[in-house]
Amino acid sequence: MSDSPIASVERGVALRLEGVRRVFDNQLVVIDDFNLSIDAGEFLAVLGPSGCGKSTLLRMIAGLSPPDAGRIVTDPPVFQTAFVFQDAHLLPWRSVLDNAALPLELMGVAREERYSKTHAVLKQVGLEDAEARYPSQLSGGMRMRVSLARALVTEPRLLLMDEPFAALDEITRFHLEVQLRELWKLRGMTVIFVTHSISEAAFLANRAIVLARRKGNIKLDRKLELPVERSNSLRSDPRLGEEMNRLMSAMEEE
Repeated sequence: MSDSPIASVERGVALRLEGVRRVFDNQLVVIDDFNLSIDAGEFLAVLGPSGCGKSTLLRMIAGLSPPDAGRIVTDPPVFQTAFVFQDAHLLPWRSVLDNAALPLELMGVAREERYSKTHAVLKQVGLEDAEARYPSQLSGGMRMRVSLARALVTEPRLLLMDEPFAALDEITRFHLEVQLRELWKLRGMTVIFVTHSISEAAFLANRAIVLARRKGNIKLDRKLELPVERSNSLRSDPRLGEEMNRLMSAMEEE
């Protein structure tokens, strides 16, 4: 069974990339004539070898690095975006609660309101009992949960994630993948998830693209034929193995 539209997908953002190009140092073409449409509420995984432009693509979508040519069109044109990096980048002198509430504080949200919203999000990511702790007292998985909570507290319609679980042990990563998938279903946001992991892409996403080594050409664009509901039991399901094999074949093609 393939993924069906999620409730409240109107909270997500639709994107269209048209002829996007990015050049470094006026000579290294990283992305060239890139075209892609992403539906509102979609969970898209972006795979490809190192240096193929995955992170560059994500930064352009985030508005952190403008394209040298082409355009990125969004519907709606103005919305809240959140970015989760591989490193949690937590402030060591702030508690879990204050780290997660930081975006709301910077936006000028009143103390009572920002803490109320942050308490709710920390509960969603399973950190309600760790609010008073500091980053040095947290495991790697807990730090990444704080980073995720900090991103979600602004209620983003677009969530961009650049290999956020790459440094975690496998069991912790498995738990966070299940949790992220549940949060995506609950919130209806659009998620673009960059990863090197074929198993992670297949488990998390309802659509995956594989980029070529040069200029970000799309070698494979596939809707994954997997259940909407995904628990750790899916990891031994032959259907997941079949999707992973398709992604692997595209990754191995020159």
